[in-house]
Amino acid sequence: MYHFFAESSQLFDDGKRIAITDSDYNHMVNVLRMKAGEEFSVSFREEEDKEYRFGIESINDNELIGELRFVKESGVELPSKIYLFQGLPKADKMELIIQKSVELGVFKIIPVSMKRSVVKLDDKRAANKIKRWQAIAEAAAKQSKRAFVPEIDMPMSFKEAVKLCADMDVKLLPYEQAEGMKKTRELIDSVKPGQSIAVFVGPEGGFADEEVEFATEQGFNSITMGKRILRTETAGFTMLAWLMYHLEE
Repeated sequence: MYHFFAESSQLFDDGKRIAITDSDYNHMVNVLRMKAGEEFSVSFREEEDKEYRFGIESINDNELIGELRFVKESGVELPSKIYLFQGLPKADKMELIIQKSVELGVFKIIPVSMKRSVVKLDDKRAANKIKRWQAIAEAAAKQSKRAFVPEIDMPMSFKEAVKLCADMDVKLLPYEQAEGMKKTRELIDSVKPGQSIAVFVGPEGGFADEEVEFATEQGFNSITMGKRILRTETAGFTMLAWLMYHLEE
């Protein structure tokens, strides 16, 4: 079943019907070739915990009308909010990172300019990138039937990112020079539902020593992810998968 995101303003007839227009209309009618009677599900951006099931009542030249069939608790979101602070990678790796991180349950993704980041974005380029990245996040959220679309923040510096985590409950920094999987397991196992979790992932060149030192001083736990060196995109996926496995009911 196809899943979409909408605004509550699209509802009418006391919430019993919904009007689909613009890009979603085009996708449903011209790409998916959906017909009257078929069902689709909707999450409203103002609500993060409910799924609305509609049946297609009618389709005209520029509007699709869905009739509400039932509402249920979505139950698809993790019980903790995971913030992925991703060191800016080269080429199009960020697109893959966003897509798969959304599928794995991330709450928000914050691109971070680090000392060893090759990519440098000025405000104009960053704004254009964010627009595309946010579209990728929405597509991934639809595909994985998330209850909301995770936000992609504007890029920030490493120190700004660390300071943003001041009030977060769990702060993890996977680092290739860290040792001891026992510590990693203990930290993952200690995470409790409802806690906020910050995960920092370095760019292709990894973290600079002074970045690790600064983060550690601010309460971050430097942890190992095993004996093999992981690519920047693999490290983020691995951490999210471990946390998802631990937090899922």
